Amino acid sequence: MNSLLYISTVLIWGSTWLAIAWQVGDVAVPVSVFYRFLIAALVLLAGLTLSRRRQALGASDHLYCLLQGGCVFGLNFYCFYTAAAYLPSGLIAILFSMSTLFNAVNGYLFFRTPVPRVFYGALALGLPGMVLIFWQDLIAVEATWTLLGAVGLSLLGTFGFSLGNMVSVRHQRRGLQINSTNAFAMLYGALFMGLIAVAQGASFSLPEEPRYLGALVYLAVIGSIGGFGAYFMLVGRIGAGKAAYATVLFPLVALVLSTIYEGYQWHASALIGLVMIVSGNLLMFNTHRAVWGWVLVRTGARSA
Repeated sequence: MNSLLYISTVLIWGSTWLAIAWQVGDVAVPVSVFYRFLIAALVLLAGLTLSRRRQALGASDHLYCLLQGGCVFGLNFYCFYTAAAYLPSGLIAILFSMSTLFNAVNGYLFFRTPVPRVFYGALALGLPGMVLIFWQDLIAVEATWTLLGAVGLSLLGTFGFSLGNMVSVRHQRRGLQINSTNAFAMLYGALFMGLIAVAQGASFSLPEEPRYLGALVYLAVIGSIGGFGAYFMLVGRIGAGKAAYATVLFPLVALVLSTIYEGYQWHASALIGLVMIVSGNLLMFNTHRAVWGWVLVRTGARSA
């Protein structure tokens, strides 16, 4: 069961980035985000209500859900959808995987959680790795500012996701149910995006294009409810540390899909950068200790 949940999380989250790219076009970004999380919130709230699993939240809890919704289901996806017009979906997924570094910093700022020593090694691998991934585009002067803007938006969205994680830590410390807080956070995030769309004078009409509508349903039901549901079930079964390896693997799925459907062109510098970022993320989870322990066990077994 754990293996199924893990594989589901990686495949679902890895594929959502391509679905996001398919929504970029005539529909205004806040409108797409609005419909995605409005559908997800209503479906999740209906399911919780019918199964009598919806937890009653206090006024202060709703305020924090509002904050979480603005960060996780509003700001970050607004940034990602906008960046998807300029960057391949797989590269955005790689930038998102660096949320582990943001989590380390924000964990210290908000909860005084000590920053692990491996953070600095991961940072030393992640930042140069990011430069190498975009190196071929960076040397094209005419595309530099557009590229940097899209990268900056992706990192800003990742930072927003990390801030939302800190709110989630607060929820869990108060013993609140993840599905209930997620449902309301999605609802508030959707309403926040709806207000932005109204302020921009955007139309709420949706295209009849099957690919757009299919991507919307997939993102709302499978990506938002299924993906987060599988992930948090995995957290409950094997712990947050082991479950977090999904954030390292799903960018690989996103890159494969981007190569197939978006024609992403690989370069040697991009491959090296990918290895450096993945290595930095693995370092944050102390994978090197697990590998070294396995080597010692195998070596000891052979010598014995």
